[in-house]
Amino acid sequence: MKLVRSEGLVRIRDLDLPLLRGMAVWAPGAVVEAWPVEVEKLLREAVSRLGGGDLQEAAELTLGLAPGMRDSVAAERRKRAARVYSLSTERFRKSQEGTVLAQVVEQLCWIAGAGARDVPGAGGTVPAPYRQHRELRIDRQGRARRVLLHIHPVEWLRCVDVVVSPSNTHFELPPVYKSSVAASLRRAAAGRDATGEVVADHLADALAAARHERGLPAGPVPPGAVLATAPGALARRGVRRIYHAAVTAPRPGTNDYDTTPQGVADAAARVLELMSREGAACTPPLRSVCFPLLGAGRGGLPVEASVGAMWPVLDADGGPDREVHLIVRRPDTADQLARFLGAEQLPPDGAAACSGGPAEGERPW
Repeated sequence: MKLVRSEGLVRIRDLDLPLLRGMAVWAPGAVVEAWPVEVEKLLREAVSRLGGGDLQEAAELTLGLAPGMRDSVAAERRKRAARVYSLSTERFRKSQEGTVLAQVVEQLCWIAGAGARDVPGAGGTVPAPYRQHRELRIDRQGRARRVLLHIHPVEWLRCVDVVVSPSNTHFELPPVYKSSVAASLRRAAAGRDATGEVVADHLADALAAARHERGLPAGPVPPGAVLATAPGALARRGVRRIYHAAVTAPRPGTNDYDTTPQGVADAAARVLELMSREGAACTPPLRSVCFPLLGAGRGGLPVEASVGAMWPVLDADGGPDREVHLIVRRPDTADQLARFLGAEQLPPDGAAACSGGPAEGERPW
């Protein structure tokens, strides 16, 4: 993607792009000989899935997909994309540009994963590296537990009652253009008008209101604290509650965070406790909950440390009929998680049909 950004659409045929080329010709009816055109179509499809707003506009400008920008030089495209965020060109290069390209790549991976069903010889089944869900069986101390592992962006979850959003100890949400779980949920939960423009920042407003109702002080809360809010626009996807779990403590004077496995374990335990209390008052009761790898993003914890802190809490939970989901973005992270837990992957049975991926005809916002 960096190569496409720097060289531009008009030079795609001259570039060495084996992965993009392979993704593009998977599509049914693709013209293999005209692969540069197919790559451009693929890029446009991926960018169209970003949900409009600044992120999509910046991506279109960065890659030369905006009207009149097809043959613009890289410096001009970068300058115009920087203006979208009211940043200097250099600041945009060092910060938002990487996020913009990463978001496009995630959409490309989703499209490729869905398109793998059409690969000759695949037999109608998505190969394991591209599956968006894996059902795992985890045996510990003579007891087996089943967990549905999602491998896709968190905003594509559907029909999960409670989604856990990692937070810092100030309960402050990251900007919507970031790629973190919390930023993705904030973006997906926002209210938008018919053009896709954000008209209501539901999660930020709800989180501020929840903090006020609880009488929390202006400063940080202890790691492990949890606040519940309504899901905003995610309610249309069957999400009923967002639980904001404070697991990272900002380090004063830096962009770094302090995160401990104990804080992650405390947060996981409080999520389950809160779900039990709230669930009894809900109709129907809250039954399913999805955890990302708490503390494993900007928090800096290794995957094994995050899972190792959460799993004993989740495994010991005795909630009746509790349905536990985990979510990661990358297949290699899913493999790492499964190996650490010693999990057996069960054959796909279609049970995850309502649990992720854009609905037909639906944009992921």
